Amino acid sequence: MRIVQIYKDYAPVVGGIEHHLRVLAEALAARGHDVTALVTHPGRESSEELRNGVRVIRAGRLAHVASTPLSLDLLRQARALRADLTHLHMPFPPGDLAARAIAGSPPLVVTYHSDIVRQQRLLRVYRPLLHATLRRAARIIATSAPYVESSPVLRRYAAKCRVVPLSVDPARFANDSRGAALRRQLLESADGCLILSVGVLRYYKGLHILLDAMTQVNATLAIVGAGPEEARLRDLAQAFGVARRVRFVGRVSDDVLPAYYAAADLFVLPSHVRAEAFGVVQLEAMAAGLPVISTELGTGTSVVNQHGVTGFVVPPGDPLPLARAMRVLLENPALRRHMGAAARQRVADNYTHARMIDGVLAVYEEALQR
Repeated sequence: MRIVQIYKDYAPVVGGIEHHLRVLAEALAARGHDVTALVTHPGRESSEELRNGVRVIRAGRLAHVASTPLSLDLLRQARALRADLTHLHMPFPPGDLAARAIAGSPPLVVTYHSDIVRQQRLLRVYRPLLHATLRRAARIIATSAPYVESSPVLRRYAAKCRVVPLSVDPARFANDSRGAALRRQLLESADGCLILSVGVLRYYKGLHILLDAMTQVNATLAIVGAGPEEARLRDLAQAFGVARRVRFVGRVSDDVLPAYYAAADLFVLPSHVRAEAFGVVQLEAMAAGLPVISTELGTGTSVVNQHGVTGFVVPPGDPLPLARAMRVLLENPALRRHMGAAARQRVADNYTHARMIDGVLAVYEEALQR
């Protein structure tokens, strides 16, 4: 089957959707499908390469507006493609137009990763095209059932929504031997505890709330990732008086990342708005055997992390319950081990790449039959 995947970026660009797209495209190619990833390129020149069995076309950009790359060449490249099925990853407004431009109007599958939360001006302009795309789609993939139920957009199309969760490779995060040495580097004292948070440092990640909660917790926090919020977060760490116990690690390579999970005692995803639709970093932490503290956003975050089983789910935007949950886990090593084991098992049972690929292919079959 000839499959065209459309989104704004592709690996090695760092991001949850970019990672999912790479895993999906390469796995489909490994199963014998002809896969093209049509994305954009930060420069003006377009390029093409074969990357792990996937034809990656990067269309040059004209500008970047409201986190959205604009590219006329994206449409030109799309018109030249032939496909049996198109798979668009949303939100990416230019991708809606590119999906329409592919010759022969092949069946369209959409993965709806998130509502547009912050860019409300963009949403007002984009809304007619958004709904036209979702009406045209043969099937819509959501990453969790609560997102379908809580999204003001997806609720209108629930009949053709199918849930296929994101995924992780459990073996990649199992028992990384480098964790002990890294832990010694990060901790001030040999008997201290290490809290970990991972992700691009964006506004919705709620790390300012985690820094506030750290004033009530006796532990060290490692923040892995880079992004536009970093300078503000560093200033807040100073203002809260916790800078001495916070390590801003920056971006790390895919190869090194598992060592940070292995070094930690627990993982926190403190996102405070529903732009956090799933939180694949939770899966990584759970695969490494860490208990997780996440927030109740009405999205997939609290489906992945089960309250009282694999960790704790706390109200968003409030440092007090977040700090209490961290203290409970830090003061109870046996509970950490028990929840961490449950977390690892939950990933193995529900969130592997193989299960995700099987789920996506089942949706493709429905779309083709329709």
